Amino acid sequence: MNDFSADVDPIAQFSDWLAEAGKSEPNDPNAVCLATSTPDGFPSARMVLLKGHDEHGFVFYTNLESRKGGELAANPKAAMCFHWKSLKRQVRIEGLIEPVTAEEADAYYASRARDSRIGAWASQQSRPLQSRFELESRIAEYVAKFGLGRIPRPPFWSGFRLVPVRIEFWRDRPFRLHDRMIYKRNLKDEPWTTERLYP
Repeated sequence: MNDFSADVDPIAQFSDWLAEAGKSEPNDPNAVCLATSTPDGFPSARMVLLKGHDEHGFVFYTNLESRKGGELAANPKAAMCFHWKSLKRQVRIEGLIEPVTAEEADAYYASRARDSRIGAWASQQSRPLQSRFELESRIAEYVAKFGLGRIPRPPFWSGFRLVPVRIEFWRDRPFRLHDRMIYKRNLKDEPWTTERLYP
């Protein structure tokens, strides 16, 4: 889409931009900065990979016992920021967090490489690690445990969906007079309202 329009659905706009990024970004066009916070408002941010999106929201997966998993369980609100340097574009998304279904998590987990599925069992994500050898030993333990058989999804590994209530599209323009369009709603099934913002 060549220009912002209040008549364009923001999910469709995002899909178009992500598709363009897939052609120009050298690595991981679906990489996104995910910001969470503790119940008392202390923020943290990290890069994750977007694994799906539609009109219901933006999906990513993690160890539920990780720092982000704990923060999302305690304070189910989050923000995402996509930055595609090759396109000079940015999308900011804010919203509410809900868990994906077990069926969704199972399907995505089954699609991962076998070594990644082993890694999900072996890694106690975000917790102290004494040495690289300790991690490699845990990997070897689960390789031996599962052998060539099926590797079930760990009970502590699943996904979240960020249900957007605010989406902002940003596009670089000369002299820092950038284009900004924001879409807002109060609840996930309400219609979007739009407005342009000063750069």
